[in-house]
Amino acid sequence: MSSSDIFIGETIGTAILILLGGGVCAAVTLKASKARNAGWLAITFGWGFAVLTAVYTSAPLSGAHLNPAVTLAIAIKDGDWKNVPVYFAGQVLGAMIGAALVWVAYYGQFHAHLTDREIVGGPGAQDTAVKAVEAQEKGAGPVLGVFSTGPEVRVAWQNVATEIIGTVVLVLAVLTQGLNDKGNGLGTLGALVTALVVVSIGLSLGGPTGYAINPARDLGPRIVHALLPLPNKGGSDWGYAWVPVVGPLIGGAIAAGIYNVAFA
Repeated sequence: MSSSDIFIGETIGTAILILLGGGVCAAVTLKASKARNAGWLAITFGWGFAVLTAVYTSAPLSGAHLNPAVTLAIAIKDGDWKNVPVYFAGQVLGAMIGAALVWVAYYGQFHAHLTDREIVGGPGAQDTAVKAVEAQEKGAGPVLGVFSTGPEVRVAWQNVATEIIGTVVLVLAVLTQGLNDKGNGLGTLGALVTALVVVSIGLSLGGPTGYAINPARDLGPRIVHALLPLPNKGGSDWGYAWVPVVGPLIGGAIAAGIYNVAFA
């Protein structure tokens, strides 16, 4: 496959992944959404179906890595690094496009949510503005969870460890069950297996950090959150942003090492 096919496939696939995955987070979170308060089960299955759709769509072009941790693991496994930057670029760009499309699809709901005084706080506009500035300086705003992950208990080593563990499970499943005939990504069976694994990870390991298990999935939408003209959006929590990047990359590398020792 050519570099252009890889870039286009990863961009389209990751955009679909984030559009549908971020979309279910928006549906469950935002005021005036018909699915508001649908709960964690809706989110975990929504992300699983998002993976399934994205993989089926992009696999013919790029092998559907859709995740820098997967790309890194396959590069370590095969010793072929030449297309790694192309995969990474497509994944981050696609994640940003997907996050922007979530904003477009839920534009009215974002506005209703972020102008509700019960949500943003304060009895008046001046109070609300002050609180928004304080939130922007201190950490996560009220809709950041639609875009990116965050910990329930902020303990750096535990948060990193949780992301590593979840990513090892995901990437081992990709390497052992999901490689297509060319060995460069996910095939048809791998799409279903990986989607179910993502649901399982969300149900079992998603509670502490929201299971990013994908650096592009977290970083791209976080950048979009920082750039979008959302009223009272608060901060993008850049102090935590390294965790869902570093943890999954370490997890991908560990999974590749396990595969090479135990399965190769």
